[in-house]
Order: sequence, then structure tokens, then C-alpha cells
Amino acid sequence: MEKMKVLAEWTYTPAPIERGYTRKTLYVNVGEPRMEIKDVSQDMIDTFTGGRGFDLKLLWDAVKDTTKWNDPENEIVLSGGPLCGITQYPGAGKCYAAFISPLSGQTYDSNSGGYWGPLSKFSGFDAVEIQGKAERDIILFINGDEGKIQILESNLKDLNAYAVTETLHEYFAVDEADKRNISVISTGKAAETSYYGCMNMSFYDTRRKVARLKQAGRGGGGTIMRDKKIAAMVVKFSKMGGNLNNVVDLDTLQKVGVKLHKEIHDLDDVQCKMRKVGTAHLNEIMDEYHLLPTNNYKFGQNPAEIAKIHSAVYERLFTQGMPDGCWYGCSMSCAKAVDGFTVQTGPCKGEKVTVDGPEYETVAALGSNIGVYDPLWTIEANFYADHYGMDTISLGTAIAFVCECYELGLINRNDTNGLDLKFGNKDDIMELIHRMAAGKDEFASMVAKGIRYMKKAFAEKFKADARTMEAIGMEGQGVETSEYVPKESIAQWGGYYLTLKGPQHDEAWLIFMDMVNKQLPTFEDKAEALHYFPNFRTWFSLVGLCKLPWNDVEPANNRIVNEPREAAKVPEHVQNYVDIFNAVTGKGIRKEDIITMSEKVYNFQRVFQVRMKQGEAFHNIPLRALGPVFPDEWEARREYYDGKLREIGIDPSGLSTEEKIKKLQEYRLGMWEGLKMAVYKRRGWNKKGIPTLETLKRLGIDYPDVVAVVEKYSKPEDNFE
Repeated sequence: MEKMKVLAEWTYTPAPIERGYTRKTLYVNVGEPRMEIKDVSQDMIDTFTGGRGFDLKLLWDAVKDTTKWNDPENEIVLSGGPLCGITQYPGAGKCYAAFISPLSGQTYDSNSGGYWGPLSKFSGFDAVEIQGKAERDIILFINGDEGKIQILESNLKDLNAYAVTETLHEYFAVDEADKRNISVISTGKAAETSYYGCMNMSFYDTRRKVARLKQAGRGGGGTIMRDKKIAAMVVKFSKMGGNLNNVVDLDTLQKVGVKLHKEIHDLDDVQCKMRKVGTAHLNEIMDEYHLLPTNNYKFGQNPAEIAKIHSAVYERLFTQGMPDGCWYGCSMSCAKAVDGFTVQTGPCKGEKVTVDGPEYETVAALGSNIGVYDPLWTIEANFYADHYGMDTISLGTAIAFVCECYELGLINRNDTNGLDLKFGNKDDIMELIHRMAAGKDEFASMVAKGIRYMKKAFAEKFKADARTMEAIGMEGQGVETSEYVPKESIAQWGGYYLTLKGPQHDEAWLIFMDMVNKQLPTFEDKAEALHYFPNFRTWFSLVGLCKLPWNDVEPANNRIVNEPREAAKVPEHVQNYVDIFNAVTGKGIRKEDIITMSEKVYNFQRVFQVRMKQGEAFHNIPLRALGPVFPDEWEARREYYDGKLREIGIDPSGLSTEEKIKKLQEYRLGMWEGLKMAVYKRRGWNKKGIPTLETLKRLGIDYPDVVAVVEKYSKPEDNFE
């Protein structure tokens, strides 16, 4: 690769880290260009903690109320958190990105593993914010070794992720060993036309000798990268050590880490098998409980086909016996990969590649949900989604919607430009993915903009029935639903559709507690769970941790010594987090403080959304998420659904299937409204879903500009009595 031209360059002295913080953030405007290093106040630390909290505060200060995703002032803000980069406890390499999303038009936060978060922090910055639009393709380079920030003119010929990442690891490394000191954020050509472009964050695998990718997949961060003409962002830091965070109590940190390492070693093989199959252990479990999205969430299982995508199949495909952590010290080793995979289609046809994943969500999204039960095809689709820069969840859910529209006759082969997009027609579906990346096909470009866009476009251009599409389009707040069937868990309706950013399972996964174990019988129980778990999970995003070590391995006695609802919280691991946070920062928090810390940011983000949506606090739910829409869905589980009618006092005998569906829908829509009000009240919001002034004051986030938003869009009659 030829030497890249330097368009702008600044030098700086990397700030030392104390108790997990550098107390500095980096601002780069790639359009002007301009660089600024900002101080982090004690109030910012106390209120926003780090990670996603820092992201949102910096974004709030940067945008206007009217800012759209493709306006120059929209930012990509990246931050780890005070625990990010520790090597003594598993799962401490997470990085969080925040931005105004192309899909939702409101704030979005997306997380990724890989080395970017730790290396950018070690290079001197608690957060990096990127604003403006470049005139030509550029690369942002943070050189933590030399204390230098550069904007380089890109001369990359292939802007797709694997090509970009491999080239830049080679370009910025002095030798093979130096490649592990580099992390690249890339996207791909599909991000230029898609609204769900993903951001790939790399880590160099020294055993495989390849740069591997983890995704901040959701919300469209990659789309914003390409809109800003950013080809890649690169960080380099080579002075690794065991205590770069300069923690207060290294001894406690090490002891708590050793305890969890032992649990993983002793229990993983009999619990979730993360070291062998990663999250793919869920494939057959979700099918067994009717939770595996099948044909656009129409069904929850396919007993005739599940054996083809059983985790045992992926265990044979994944390389075994090799540490698979995406940050130093993580013995969960869940970052599985398929090595030596020969690509069968598209521009990389014939190449042997390493494919990261697929994770469970990708197996469901680009497998059962589109009617494909070919693991090799799904691996290829996974490869190209990453390479082209598309979120696999939104991609699969969007294609599933297209397939059902096609089979219902809402769109036809002329509309799809010759593609036969029935469920399971994998050749034409793969061709659709390639056309999205090429960006020259009008229909493929519609699909790439997501379900909310397609519903309007299909109705206008193809005269497709809008009511049917609203019923089956699995999106919330403009974001595609992630890969669990929520129909039979009222609590999970809230876990998906009463969230800050749309139906992504990282806020609350309550299906087993609610549907299987019957631990949340009342609205109040569900509302309490929809208060605790979203806030507890938010905390991971503030401090720089992966959630998998929390509950994908449990102490052997967790279900014995704790009553069922407490066991779901894994109390011993919650105490671990208290201990390691205190060991790093010296703050002395308690378990309950985790929730309060998160509430500050959770409610701030909710007000941010109200601000950006001009007072609209919108939570929508499609009928498909509440129950059957068509007779074949009901008939597939007729005894079950007839029983559900009897439970609510309706005799199904003598009713047509269509009448049964209508009655269940009416009842569940009422339940949805009841759940919404119970959750709003528990969270300290009003009936419009806006945090009250009392809530802002209780949490200490009653800043004048935050209060002004709430006062502008709230009325006294909106409050609960």
C-alpha cells in the first residue's frame, strides 16, 4: 500500500490513567478539520460514569433538537468506561458507540468487543467524538505511542471491512508482533446505501495470524461513518501492561477475577458451553420453547429442520482448542470462528477466509427467520454482512419481512427485479445481499433501509397493503426486532418495545422468567423486572464490561441458595461487579448503587429522545409480536391458543380461526396498554413516557437544559395520580 497523504496532524501528551479514568476526551471534526482535547469534570464522572454515559452527554452537547442522522453535527462518540481494559476479570474490553440513528431518528447506543475501547483509553482518552463531514475518504489515526492524531487521505481500493482491516493492520504495524497493538473500526460498501450499516472493531488474533472483527452492529453507526466519508478509524498503543488503569486495589481485583475464571473452567461445559459454541448453544433451546424466529416470527420452531442448525453442528464447524477471547484475560472464549472457509459467491468467491461467528442471533436472523437451514450458507451470509458493513440482525429481520410480503403477494418478481424471494430460497436471497452492497438496484436499496422505510415504500410504489405490513413488520421505533419470538411473554413485549432504542434484547430478556418459570404473574411484577433488568444491564455499558460473564456462567449453587427471582439476578456475580468497580475506582458503591448509577443515564437518554423526537415519546408494537396474525399461525398451535382464549374467559368453540385471532389480539392490545402504564409509572415517568421532574431531581440530573425539555413537553394531566 502506498503511503497515505497527511491532511491534518496534531500532537498531544497522553493523559495518565488514574482509577480507571484519563479525565480527557478527544474531539475531532473531520470536515474543518479540527482537534480539541476536553477535560472530564468530576460531575460528569459522578453523573454519567463512563462508556455510554459519556457518549450520550457529549452527543447531547453536540447536536441540535432538529439534528438528523446525516447532518454534519451528528456525531459518532466512542467510549469504554472505568473498567474497560482491565485484564484481571473476564469481559472487560467493551466499547460503546452513540449517535443519532438513521433507522430511528433518535439516540442509539451500540456495543462491541475487540481492542478499540481499551487501546483508545490507554492512548489517553475516556471518549472519542467525531463530528463533521470530510470531502473525500479519510482515515482517522490515533497514535497513542507517539502522541499524535492524524487525518489521512485514504487510498484504499476496497472499502469493505475485511480488506480495510487487514490492509491497515499491515500498514500501521512495524512487524507481525506489532499487529496486536492496533485496532481498526471499519464498515463496508453496503453502509453507503443501508440504514443499518454496522461498525466492525478489530482485534488481531496472534494464533490465527488474522485480524478478526466484532460488531457494534445495531442502529446504523456504519452508515454514519460512510456519510462522513470515514473509511476507517485506527488506534495504536503498544505499551501494554497488567495495571494500566492504575487501580486502587489490585489484590481484590485479581482475587475476584480468579474466582470467576475457576467457575468458567469448572462449569462452562455443563452450563452454556460458551468456550465450544459461544451463543450458538441457544439454537436448539430456543426452538424447543417456541422462541426461535421462524419465517418472519410467524412460528417459534421447526422440529423437522432444527437438527441442521443444532449447536453440535456449529461445534464441528468452529475451530476448537484455541483461546477465543476478544480482549486479554477473558476466559469465556466465546468469540467463535470458522477457519479456512471457502467463499462460494460474490466478489470473494474462491477465497479461504476466517469468519467470526455466527452468533445465535445471526443463525436465527440469517437462518430460521428467512427459512434457511444450511449452516454453511449462514456462515457465508455472516461473512458478507460483516464485510459489506451490515448488521446481521436488521439484515435478517428485514429480509424475513420481504419474504413474507413476497409470499403474501404484496410484492412480486417484477418488483424485486427478478428475484424469487420465497422463504428458504437461499440463492436469490444471497443475490439480494450482494445487490445491497452494489447499491445499484432500487429494490435492494429499499430493503437496505429497513422495515419502517419498506412499509411506506412498498405501499407507495407497489400498492402493497399497508395494514398487513404494519401487522407483520417486526420493528419498534424504526429498528428491526432481534431474534427471539416475544409473542407469549408479556414481560418481553416490554423488554423489546418499551426500550430506549427499539427491540434489542440487551435491555431485558425476561422470557424464561415470565413465560416458562411463571415468576412475574402481575403487571407490578413485570414492571419491577422491567425497571431492574434494563438498569442493571445499562451498567455494563457505563463501565466497559461484557454482560456474558454475568449470567452465561453461574455459581453452582446459584439456583439452590437463592429464590427463583433472585437467582435470575445471579447475586454473587452482582457482588463481583461491586467489588471490581470499587477495586478500580475506590468509590465504595453498594449493590443498590448500580441501579441508581444506571437510572441517571437511562433517564437522561429518555429525555434526550423526547428532545430529538420533538416531544413524541413513541413506543409501538406490531401485532405479530403480540400473537398470531394469520390462521396458519394459530392452527400450528391450535390447542395452545384455544387454551389461551379459555384462560381469559372466551369459549373458542364455534368461532372461526379469524375470529379467535381477532379476540386474542384485542385482549393482548389491552394488556400491552396496561403493561405500558405500569412500566412508565414504575420508572418514574408520566403517562406519555417522559421522566417527571421529581425523577430528574431524585437522580440529580435536573440540569437546566434537561428540565427545559421535560417542562416543554409535559403537562400536569400527563402525571399519574
